[in-house]
Amino acid sequence: MKEFLDILRNDHSDFDQGKLDDRLKSIDPMKLFTKWYQEAFEKQCISPNSMIISTVGEDLMPSSRVVYMKELLEEGLIFYTNYESKKGSDLEENPQISALFYWDELSRQIRVQGIVEKAPEFMSDDYFDSRPRPSQLGAWASRQSNVIADRETLDEEYKKIEKRFENQVVPRPPFWGGYLIRPTTIEFWQGRPSRLHDRICFEKNDVESKEWKVIRRNP
Repeated sequence: MKEFLDILRNDHSDFDQGKLDDRLKSIDPMKLFTKWYQEAFEKQCISPNSMIISTVGEDLMPSSRVVYMKELLEEGLIFYTNYESKKGSDLEENPQISALFYWDELSRQIRVQGIVEKAPEFMSDDYFDSRPRPSQLGAWASRQSNVIADRETLDEEYKKIEKRFENQVVPRPPFWGGYLIRPTTIEFWQGRPSRLHDRICFEKNDVESKEWKVIRRNP
């Protein structure tokens, strides 16, 4: 354990993948987001669309998990999940959310804060239809976040669902669909040498506002 802790404490790796010029302040943040995401994809970053989302429900305890961004729109980011899951119940209680992207290969991260709303049903239908059939069946079988007795219980439920929709198109469950994150804060972080990182932050008062306030923060 001591050797492991020494490795952590002595990790002085530096960052030299780029910088954030102040001229970026004039760019629309969603266009810059799209550019960074494309670069992460082109550089073959591991799971470039994975993001950590954090929610807070009625117990006021933050809860975080990794999900996948499936749509990047001018209005915001879309991910799909079970509406009755822990994240779904949190968002029903409190629609505020944060999302974090980190691309180690580029020494970059994007931090998003905003408000969620359910995505239009046609988008959820289209995405669900594009999923592999086993994943469609799994969406029906799993009452996400609910307690179950053991793994066999889940496997048996999957078999029941498989039988239920045998030789049929699997419809989207009414409790499953997309969320749209409408950002009110988007912060772009670029790792720099000597831990003097670049942070340019776009902020606005509410999701309806078209005007972004742009600031640079200390690392």
